[in-house]
Formats: sequence, structure tokens, C-alpha cells
Amino acid sequence: MRKFLAKLCAMLLVIAIAIPGLAVKADEDVVLSPELQAQFMQLISTDYSGKTVILHTNDVHGAIEGYAYVKAAKDLLQAKGAEVILVDCGDYSQGSTYVSINKGKNAINMMNAAGYDIAILGNHEFDYGYKQLNKNLKKANFKLLCANVYYSSGKNMYKPNYIWVTKSGLNIGFFGLETPEALTKANPAMMGFIKMAQADGLYKVAQQQVDLLKGGSDIVICLAHLGVDAETAPNTSLDIYNNTKGIDMILDGHSHTVMTQGPNGEPIASTGTKFEYIGMVVIDNESKQIEDNLLIPVSIASSLITPDATVAKKAAKIIKKINKMYGTVFAKTEVLLNGEKIGNRTEETNLGDLVTDAMLWKISKQESGIIVDKDHIVAVTNGGGIRATVEAGDITMNDIKTVLPFGNTLTVVYMEGSKLLEALEASTFATPEANGGFPQVAGIKYTINTKKAYKQGAQYPNSTYYAPKKIKRVTIESINGQPFDKKAIYAVVTNNFCAVGGDTYYAFATSKSQFDTGVPLDDVVVEYITEVLGGVVSEDSYGTTGSRITIK
Repeated sequence: MRKFLAKLCAMLLVIAIAIPGLAVKADEDVVLSPELQAQFMQLISTDYSGKTVILHTNDVHGAIEGYAYVKAAKDLLQAKGAEVILVDCGDYSQGSTYVSINKGKNAINMMNAAGYDIAILGNHEFDYGYKQLNKNLKKANFKLLCANVYYSSGKNMYKPNYIWVTKSGLNIGFFGLETPEALTKANPAMMGFIKMAQADGLYKVAQQQVDLLKGGSDIVICLAHLGVDAETAPNTSLDIYNNTKGIDMILDGHSHTVMTQGPNGEPIASTGTKFEYIGMVVIDNESKQIEDNLLIPVSIASSLITPDATVAKKAAKIIKKINKMYGTVFAKTEVLLNGEKIGNRTEETNLGDLVTDAMLWKISKQESGIIVDKDHIVAVTNGGGIRATVEAGDITMNDIKTVLPFGNTLTVVYMEGSKLLEALEASTFATPEANGGFPQVAGIKYTINTKKAYKQGAQYPNSTYYAPKKIKRVTIESINGQPFDKKAIYAVVTNNFCAVGGDTYYAFATSKSQFDTGVPLDDVVVEYITEVLGGVVSEDSYGTTGSRITIK
């Protein structure tokens, strides 16, 4: 045990030295130098008696192997005398087949096993609908907090706050905030009766929670799924901190940022995604002050900490079952298919080309049911819906389901060219910065002029996004090699999420004519690879992008 505790202390010292405050890159390595190793031994006798430690995670996205390390860290800190509170800041229900296979239930089961105490909602908790979410949460052994999500009646959907009283008598007030982007980043068809405070309303809710908690709390912690991305303003955790008074610490998620403080020293921490880090906030019970804020790299923890055997076994059982179901190789790729966030949300990618080619092919080969000529059929999908890279080599069903984890179906939306142009303009408002609505396309060649500012018009209904006041940035060069016509009717093949106004695609939702084929998008991609590409994604076909999108 002494050796084990020494390793934990060593790990924490590495973090304290390697990450003194500002955000760091998620892929930055922490080096175990001989000098640091010499210092590790001095920490063997230290303990956390008289301390309360908040361990925090966010955006786990189905990386269920990591829960065994969280449980081990919690148990070790408790053995060192700390009272430990384990919290999560959302997006645990979606992101890999291991949790999407049963609509997020596996995530809840793993969090129960790891010993979570409090969690909040991420936007992806709503992916399977409100009824499924509540069904999952009934199995949760942890408290669920959310202060800014309401029924249409205005009643809070979930408990907004909780005061945790430690054994030493320290009172820690927690409240939860969900990103208003969930209105369109979850399927809008499932969100119609849900209201969310945003911008000034969100600041007001946050301040109300602080004021309520301050009377009975020594420390106030905001658990947020807001993020710090510029595209999310004015609903970021930075906006919350700068427009309220009295928040001692914000533990954040959504933007997958690795940080222990904001750019101007704001007390905001976030652990990246998929257990890149485990966050650790140390509170002194006597002074009732936060005295440390660390990030534990799980890459180091995995070599220094023995994962909890029970939790690891539970994760392994799920992984084995899913891999058996979907692990069969059905094709090969000669090239890496780019599924990175910075790529699919900023520019054309070869994987975006592949997915949209499959969508266009599936609908274009239909003998009946499409009311326009084939040269008027195009495909558009949101770059944020492409979630993983496929490395060169074998391709399994699990790979495709990880790339496209949401269970979306192929939908056809009929619209005038002017509405298609509006959708492209609205969905590239942030370019060259990342935006989940960025349009990956087939059958369309278009140009984005980033030198021109996006002219913001009216806010789309029940959304955080705005219609373009004028079309200034996007020009459609051609449709299937033919001139683009603003007045022509086009059949836009998309996914059912975008069809009902997901992300930036409110223009699609205004279509008076659309139909959902019911065919899963991941099945369409598998069928395209096997039937059209002959089971091989070749260098010739997708070694480079198809020059469909020009950014200048």
C-alpha cells in the first residue's frame, strides 16, 4: 500500500509542476524526470486528513475503461484521509457503441460502479429522448442537478442545486447548468416541450443559484456543461463567471478543453474528453478555502495506478460483448479517414466526402419516390455528426458505428435553392473557427469567403443560432456540375437530426415537404463501401478530398 500511495503522490506532484494553471494541449506529454522521482519519495508520509477533494470528469463519451481509474483514485484519496466527492459534467451517454447500444444505460451503470456522487446533463444526454433519459436516471445512484432546463410550464425539470455537508461540517453548494445548445445539438424533434435559459437569462439563473446557496454554503461550485468555445458565446462558462458574483469554482464540459483556469485566471477547470484527465480540487476543511486545482493525466495513471478490479471487469464484459457483435471486419481502407473535430467542423474532409457520397448514392439509385431529376439531388450532413477517425487497415461495423453513433436515419428534404443557400450560410457562420453544423456535402461545390463577416439576422426559434441577415459569405458554384438556381427545387439528402433543424439547419425544418426513409445512416455507409467501393476505400477514391468546398 505504501508503494501504491507513493505512486499516487508522485503523479499528483507531476501535475502540480507540469500544469501550473493555464490550459494545456490535450496531447501534451508529462515527463517523469529523475528530479521529480526523487521528490516523490518525500511525499510518502503525506496524507489528506482535514481535506475535501472533488474529483471531476466531463465528456467521457463512452470511454468506459476509464471508470476503473476514477474509482481507484477515489478509493486511494479516501485511504489518505480525504473526504472525496466524485462529480461529472455531462456527455456520458453517447460517443461509443459501448454506451449507445442500450441508449446510455451502460454509462449510468458504469458511473454507479465507479461511485459518482453528483452529475449534470450534457447535450448528448438528450439524444435518445427525454423519456429514455429519465428511465436511465431512475437507475442512477448519484444526484442529478440542472438549474436552467424547464418544462414548457416553466417548472424545473430537475433539482437545480444541492448542499453537500462533509463529516467535518464543511458545506459545499453545487448547482448545475446545461448548455442551451442542447436545444439544437440534441434532436429538436425531441426537445419541443423543453425550455432552456440562455444568455442574460442564463446569467440570471446562475446568480439566483449562487444567492440561494451562499446562505448555507462555505463554497459554491458550478457544475457546467457550457464550454469555452467562441461559437458558444454568450453561453460559455467564461460568460457565466464574468456575469455573476460569488462562484468559487466552475467545473466545466462541452468544449473538450483541458484547463485549470481561464485565459484571465478565471477559476474554471475542464478535463478534455474520454478520460484524458481526471480533475482534482482540494479544499481545506479548516480554512474552508480551495487550496489546489490539479489535472491527473490518465495516461500516467494507467501506468501508476492499479484500476479497480470490479469496475474494470464490468467494463471489460461490456466491451467484449459489443466487440463480438460488431467486431467483424467487412472492408479495408488504404487511407486514414479523417474524423477529427478540427477538420469536419472547419473544412472538407475525406470522411465527410465518403459519408455524403453514400447518402447521395443511396437516394439517387431509387427507382421511384424522388420528385426531382437526379441532377437536382444533393447531400448535406453536419460535420459535428462525424465523431471518429478510421485508421488505415481493417474496417469493422464498430468503426462505422463509432463514426456515426447517433442512430440517425436518412431523410430527404425538398427546398428551394434560396433555402439551401441560407442553410449553408448559417452553417458556416463561424468558419474558419469550428462549428458542429459545418456542411460536409456531395453534389455541391461551394465557396466560403471568410474575409466577409457573417451578417446576423433574427435568432432562430428555440435555438442559440441566428439566421443570416444577408447571404454574403457563401457562393454555390454548381450542383452536380450544373448551374445553381435559387428558384429551383432540390432534394437535399440529410440526416433526420438536421432535417428537423438540428445544429444550424433551421432552414431545413421550414421545408413543407420531407420524408424520413427510416434507413440508418451507418447502414448506408456500410452498404456504399461494400457495394460501390468493393470493400476497399482506396487511395484513388478517398486519398484526398473532392475539392467540393473552397475556403478563402
